[in-house]
Amino acid sequence: MKVEAKLEYQPSTAPKTGADLLIDLLKKAEVDTIFGYPGGAVLPIYDAIYRARGTINHVLFRHEQGMIHAAEGYARITGKPGVVIATSGPGATNLVTGITDAMMDSLPLVVFTGQVARTVIGTDAFQEADVMAITTPITKHNYQVQSIADLPRIVKEAFHIASTGRPGPVLVDIPKDISSEVLAGEPEEASIHLPGYQPTIKPNPLQIKKLADVIQKANKPVVLAGAGVLHSQASAELTAFAEKHKLPVVTTLLGLGTFPGDSSLSLGMAGMHGTYAANMALYECDLLINFGARFDDRLTGNLKHFAPHAKVAHIDIDPAEIGKNVATQIPIVADAKVALIELNDQTAESPTHDAWLERLNYFKHDYPLWYKHNPAGMSPQWLIEAVHKVTNGNAIVATDVGQHQMWAAQYYTFKQPHRWITSGGLGTMGFGFPAAIGAQIASPESTVVAIVGDGGFQMTLQELSVIYERNLPVKIIIVNNGALGMVRQWQELLYDNRISESLLHTQPDFVKLAESYSIRGIKVDNQEDLIAVLPEVFTYDGPVLLDCRVFQQEKVYPMIAPGKGLHEMIGVKPS
Repeated sequence: MKVEAKLEYQPSTAPKTGADLLIDLLKKAEVDTIFGYPGGAVLPIYDAIYRARGTINHVLFRHEQGMIHAAEGYARITGKPGVVIATSGPGATNLVTGITDAMMDSLPLVVFTGQVARTVIGTDAFQEADVMAITTPITKHNYQVQSIADLPRIVKEAFHIASTGRPGPVLVDIPKDISSEVLAGEPEEASIHLPGYQPTIKPNPLQIKKLADVIQKANKPVVLAGAGVLHSQASAELTAFAEKHKLPVVTTLLGLGTFPGDSSLSLGMAGMHGTYAANMALYECDLLINFGARFDDRLTGNLKHFAPHAKVAHIDIDPAEIGKNVATQIPIVADAKVALIELNDQTAESPTHDAWLERLNYFKHDYPLWYKHNPAGMSPQWLIEAVHKVTNGNAIVATDVGQHQMWAAQYYTFKQPHRWITSGGLGTMGFGFPAAIGAQIASPESTVVAIVGDGGFQMTLQELSVIYERNLPVKIIIVNNGALGMVRQWQELLYDNRISESLLHTQPDFVKLAESYSIRGIKVDNQEDLIAVLPEVFTYDGPVLLDCRVFQQEKVYPMIAPGKGLHEMIGVKPS
């Protein structure tokens, strides 16, 4: 049931304020949705939202962390900046985790925070916090508006910076006296003049030619596809490039979906819980072509053993990432899509590497992902496969962080881009459910699944109000093992089975919890019941919470232990 507030529209005859100007600027920026929570310092802005109702969609969340993760999910699916409004002080500081998450995963956000009036900034006024100092290290850029005349320029620059080059969050701090100030007249049209910010889009043609020549001579080439391919909308170009030269493709966690997972050239995800074939391809290759991945530690393992025999080409729009972690012989600063278009235009011959492809196929077929099937209960891996089957692999999947995240990455094969939403760099528990809400708002016709753990879900479950209020048909799959599963796994394997505070002995009744929000809830604890109920869950026209009781002791394999190299995986085959 959708709940709507019954408010009669009353045209305002009040003079136009800074807040009204802000709403006008958001409309000019083609903002269709605001994720927000009101408070004292943003009351003038919410008054302007009231006056503008019907022309812009505002979604009221129940906690600032929930709304900023929703904005991240929206940004991940649309490629447009997610727009957030929060009040000063605690409202702003509650956004810090989400801002950091977006910064690490290169998601475009424009975050508007209220601030106390300029006359009392620095006096420890009620709900005052130095948001500029707090967010400087975790934003691509931040502003504090000092004059209403600067607002058009700042807003225009904020959207430009957030969505160009390497995307990221931009924060705009607006003192309350600015948003309530009456405009003296129509503001001038703002223009963007940022001489110090000019991202390099086009690659150096000599470097493109050099890479094309090296590809011809490679015996063991491999492509590494990261989230930069998604941000540049370059999946089609990447697929054409790989198929043209018969290049095997490995993806990062955030790069899942950049290349069809069911392609014969796909080796799957690499890294700590990547496939044996993907990790061995990176270990044995003689040419590594990286498109839009940042060589983070969960991908590389011990750097001494990462691609030790390879010449490395790194294509990235952020020059700071090239050579930061891995020595690079062919650096190419460019947008991934533009670089791939130019590479595909090269007339270079494809390399002959049939023996290499045969070896990788051997790895794929002889060392596949595995788990022990036990129909007496429910294996979490089997659960993910069942969700994949019922959705035909076409759902938008958002996850929290932990074991369920890795199982989803391993067993939900993505055939197309922009279907995978997860917290990669920061690893934020509580991310998955609100991110799924943002994705559903961004793509109303899509099937959206939040695959979450019983631990992380309890960090942002209050947003159940939002999916009921808006009748958003998000399907919530709780992989319930009664534990902080990944913490427990590490304690078992690396801390001599000293299980310290990672078991959740007391849990809510998740079905009754869902029902208390007027949402349908179902509990299953075996395969037979899941098979019976899953089709109904996904045909039901509304939100559903499915509490899936899985084996607690299950582990994510394969695994690269901290300090080990890609070739030193454990759990590659059943013991």
